[in-house]
Amino acid sequence: MYYVSTRNKKLKMMPAQAIAGGLAPDGGLMTPEVFPKLPPSALESMKDMSYQQRAVYVMKMFLEDYSVPELTAFAARAYGGGKFSSPDVAPVHTLDGSTHCLELWHGPTCAFKDMALQMLPHLLSAALTKNNESKTVCILVATSGDTGKAALEGFRDVDKTRILVFYPKDGVSEIQELQMNTQEGENVGVCSVAGNFDDAQTGVKRLFSDPALREELAGRGFFFSSANSINWGRVLPQVVYYISAYCDLLKSGAIQPGDKVNFCVPTGNFGNILAGYYAKMMGVPIHKLICASNANNVLTDFLRTGVYDRNRPFYNTMSPSMDILISSNLERLLFQFSEWDDQLVAGYMKELAETGRYEVSPGIRRKLEENFVAGCCDDEATARTIGKVWREKKYLIDPHTAVAFHVLEEYRRESGDDTPTVVVSTASPFKFCDNVLPAIGIQTVQPGTGAIDQLAQATGVEAPAPLAGLRSKTVRFHQWVEKEGMAGQVLEMLR
Repeated sequence: MYYVSTRNKKLKMMPAQAIAGGLAPDGGLMTPEVFPKLPPSALESMKDMSYQQRAVYVMKMFLEDYSVPELTAFAARAYGGGKFSSPDVAPVHTLDGSTHCLELWHGPTCAFKDMALQMLPHLLSAALTKNNESKTVCILVATSGDTGKAALEGFRDVDKTRILVFYPKDGVSEIQELQMNTQEGENVGVCSVAGNFDDAQTGVKRLFSDPALREELAGRGFFFSSANSINWGRVLPQVVYYISAYCDLLKSGAIQPGDKVNFCVPTGNFGNILAGYYAKMMGVPIHKLICASNANNVLTDFLRTGVYDRNRPFYNTMSPSMDILISSNLERLLFQFSEWDDQLVAGYMKELAETGRYEVSPGIRRKLEENFVAGCCDDEATARTIGKVWREKKYLIDPHTAVAFHVLEEYRRESGDDTPTVVVSTASPFKFCDNVLPAIGIQTVQPGTGAIDQLAQATGVEAPAPLAGLRSKTVRFHQWVEKEGMAGQVLEMLR
């Protein structure tokens, strides 16, 4: 199987090349040339598999130049060895007969990014060997909160890699910032950027496309790759947990073979919900993918109107990982829905860069309406939902998951759709104590890591060990730059 650029389908790479490069040389996103279909009995067969076995089954379908023994070893290292607090890795928690929660935050950094970023370093290291690459790879990451820590932890001290994470100054939670700035490892670097996530993400893309910088670093023995979801090696492991969730619902008897389900996904960069669409393409019986946004509701408007317009106010919200106005992974969906019209996609991306907006064709809009619905939620409703779910279900959720619950409730009321629905829970509530505590009625919040103990005591819910352990960590990184200074920070790190 080859991978092609969304902006030039004649540009083809093998899986290992696509994963090593991260971003296509023309700025497009590498996407599978063909989407394999699950055999008719696959979901039933995977029902009794472990999460690791399901990961190997699914990923092998996309990675022809990786062997089953390789992927089996990678899955064992990524999801085994006590790295995840749940033996199921990504357990499904049932709240009522038609509402379930896919918990993706049991990994070492307590956010869904661990599901992919514990696997990606193994895929990338193997890719370097397969490609006979002699240089050291420099992983550049822009993060709105969770990707940064997950990538740092995943690539910590991995041979022949360096990783540098940029995050928006004053644009992540206190716990998220502490997680990143206390990161251990000899090959890691962290720097905040004056601006918002879009500034950091645009800056990283600019670094990738800077030929002078690439040449300078090549002379020093380095080349760039990405751990953001622009890298196919990030998206593929996310497809696994949608398939796994369906299998778990089958196993528990919550659904019967062939029954349709909805997934309600809080998303900003569109990678998480895109993985759900790919699972649907492979044959998982998904009825609707419900896209949940916060006050930065550019995706809600796009999915409802077919017009993508980032020319709007940017809000710093209590769900910061979704504080995004440029949703990079949407490009892959446009490529699919345009039936591989790379020139059309390239034109949309050019319009976005030059004017901040584009409008898709009627054909693409029809496909959006067939597969997706969308809604949004402000901070007031987010806090209200955290409190409501806690009072009514005794289930503690973070602000991102609360956005999804609110949007699902609104969708059900307006549509009457009673399809069993899985809410994709993307982060531990203990990463956002400063917002969760007031939402459940506690107005005086302890500073720093004290809030973690406070939330545990107030709810009787045990704090995740990786977060509880932050109190003993030393802050290693204090750097910040203007967005124009990101290239200099890269050169400084790679001296």
